[in-house]
Amino acid sequence: MSNFDLGNEWALLQNQFDSYEKYSLIIKLFAVGVLTLCLSSEATGVFVLFLLLILWLQDAIWNTFQARIETRLLQLEEALALKQADRDSAVCQFNSQFLEKRPGTVGLVVEYFRQAVRPTVAFPHVALVVLCVIEAVVNPAV
Repeated sequence: MSNFDLGNEWALLQNQFDSYEKYSLIIKLFAVGVLTLCLSSEATGVFVLFLLLILWLQDAIWNTFQARIETRLLQLEEALALKQADRDSAVCQFNSQFLEKRPGTVGLVVEYFRQAVRPTVAFPHVALVVLCVIEAVVNPAV
């Protein structure tokens, strides 16, 4: 395969990989919406729990498809790097370079926390938590 063919396949699969991430986010947002709707209508219980578990499993299935694309992306990146003289500046190496520099579990948790407290990320979640606290104070469970 030529660099051009490898690069085209990489671009196509990277686009697909990113779209899977978007749909995974939609599933998560849908789960938040379902829980919000159920809490607002006081329809909580085992049914809601099972519905949320089904959405979680659906998200896992979706991410499994995404992981299969990632495997092929890494193979393509390796092939592209081998065909290029200067491996440090090889094109289409986004996923490979991320894996090389990926922190361990604690490092990832710290990175996620840093992102979570950024104002543009924290705003809607802080508002939802505050609303839940207000609801719990105003209407305490019996």
